[in-house]
Amino acid sequence: MKYHVSMQGNDQAKGTSDQPFRTISRAAALAMAGDTVTVHAGVYREWVNPANGGTEEHRIIYRSAGDGEVVITGAERITDWKAEGDSVWSTEIPNSIFSVRNPFEVELSGDWLFDGAFPVHLGDVYLDCKSLYECNSVDKVRKPDVWPEAKYPKDSLLKWYAEVGSTTTKIWANFGGKDPRKENVEINVRPYCFWPEKPGLNYITVSGFTLRQASPQWAAPTDYQEGLIGPHWSKGWIIENNMINESKSVGISLGTEIGTGHAKYMDKHMKGGTQREQEVILRALRSGWHKDSVGSHIVRGNVIHDCEQAGIVGHMGGAFSRIYQNRIYNIHHKRLRHGAEVAGIKLHAALDTQISENIIYSSYRGVWLDWQAQGTRISRNVFFDNLSEDFFVEVCHGPYMADHNLFLSPMNFRNMAQGGAFIHNLFAGRFVVRSEITRITPYHFPHETAMAGYSNITGGDDRYYNNIFLGDNDANKEPVPITFFEHLPLKPRDEVGDDGKTVMDGVPDDSICYLHAVGLEGYDKHPDAKDKKWWEYTKEELAELGDAAKDFFIGNAVLPVAMDGNLYLNNAVPGSHEPNAKIYEQKSIKVEINPMQGRVQIQVNEPKLLRGASAMLVTTDLLGKTYHADMKYEQPDSTPYRFDSDFFGKKRPDANVTPGPFELTENGTIDFEF
Repeated sequence: MKYHVSMQGNDQAKGTSDQPFRTISRAAALAMAGDTVTVHAGVYREWVNPANGGTEEHRIIYRSAGDGEVVITGAERITDWKAEGDSVWSTEIPNSIFSVRNPFEVELSGDWLFDGAFPVHLGDVYLDCKSLYECNSVDKVRKPDVWPEAKYPKDSLLKWYAEVGSTTTKIWANFGGKDPRKENVEINVRPYCFWPEKPGLNYITVSGFTLRQASPQWAAPTDYQEGLIGPHWSKGWIIENNMINESKSVGISLGTEIGTGHAKYMDKHMKGGTQREQEVILRALRSGWHKDSVGSHIVRGNVIHDCEQAGIVGHMGGAFSRIYQNRIYNIHHKRLRHGAEVAGIKLHAALDTQISENIIYSSYRGVWLDWQAQGTRISRNVFFDNLSEDFFVEVCHGPYMADHNLFLSPMNFRNMAQGGAFIHNLFAGRFVVRSEITRITPYHFPHETAMAGYSNITGGDDRYYNNIFLGDNDANKEPVPITFFEHLPLKPRDEVGDDGKTVMDGVPDDSICYLHAVGLEGYDKHPDAKDKKWWEYTKEELAELGDAAKDFFIGNAVLPVAMDGNLYLNNAVPGSHEPNAKIYEQKSIKVEINPMQGRVQIQVNEPKLLRGASAMLVTTDLLGKTYHADMKYEQPDSTPYRFDSDFFGKKRPDANVTPGPFELTENGTIDFEF
């Protein structure tokens, strides 16, 4: 069947092109495998809750008609505002308007959400589709102050406050001198825009919509992971070419279902975060977490912005997926509450997931892979103007691959994992390299969900080939002590506790790590793969310990690393494992970033200096296997990697290749724009 939906339609009609339905929900209640729902231009104020899924051969397709913007929103327009003086307006809303829960009553809550200055609620008030800042009193609405954590301070002067009664909710708001009776002012009333209440509805396509203004709850990996849109623990969705914005928490959720989670607040006896996470994984495996039933989604071509937790999130449900050609920005820019799980893309258990050709900027951080990044590839992405770091990998054993990326923020990489391969990247920021020996996390048999074992993170087992490190002109090359979760610019050191440590749920007390200069000196204390096999320890190392300590030493000794063919510009600092590294004082590469336009220009001034600077072409055979998973760096279908083309697909020679993302064949200045 081919169903049509139009603002001029009627839900009692036939749903044909000449007699369309009025709501998408009416079509979603009827659509079966092989059906297409075409939605015509307009603003649809509804939660689309599909009743059925499709099959691999016969998908259910929801698409815009192409005759104008199709908006699905979780908000309702409010025009009944009363002036209260001092630019403050008020309105009183019947609680019956809220579909599932009153978002102005329900607090933002969940695991790994940190305490804030005041309780924050799921609801929001919108002026011209842009959310205002919640505050904790009418007086703060009347006399607004800049919120100190806001990325855009001026925006934080637009405030709202709400009080919920038994039958009505009263809202006060400051619209910066604008009259809300004449402007487009809305409030959130629905938690989702496109979200199946039932899990297991497979093979659905959502294409070409604007989806905005929803109030999903905080999406921790140990609980039900809601999103403005998502498959809710299903398989084979395609979410493509949509505009997704103004989610209270997550834009696209690929994560866990109701009942899978094991949240901290549900426990009578508190368990640590690592143990709760392990239990969630085992419970999911028992209930059918397998590549035949969950994951394998495609998320492509979307523009995702102004979501306060993450643009894309997913614990286990994002495994075996492809996430590519998305533009993600302004993620966690208001910062009324902070926590873990905050990034442009935040995935747990991204088994064989491919994240490529995305542009991620002006967010708290870019991509965060947490637990079980195995077979994962991060390729040809552009990162810039991110506050914390572009790339964070935590307590994973690999193998994971990062190739041909442009890491351009002041901090590039926070590494609390092992088993990574970094090939042909441009690094223009600093590194954190740290072990995590007190947390035990799983690794898997290749290309499947079945667990092969557990281990802690001693660090290392990493490879760096044919990268460019572009120094940042900072004369201080000494490592800077910072806390585990700290971002740039660093806060005054007197804000650290007396013992120099900070304590977080699920994280060891000793959270001190070091921010290293641009380059690879953070690995200097690791053994070299050329001198020491991954599993061997010298007699001298073991002789220094008693018999009782040998098992601990073997289980906690740092793993070797491998480095070659990297190029260090503008006084970037090489690691000791690359004694013949090519180091140049010249900058040679100029980076210009325009965050407001979301643009980056890369200018290569001396291509002759870079061209042919590495003798090697990187392949799966060169990279070998990771220590714990005993798995090759290979593609999800088990075919080997051969990095013989650059960022744009230009062919590389078989030897004497150009380090970094671009194979340079021209002379003179070369410009790239993203």
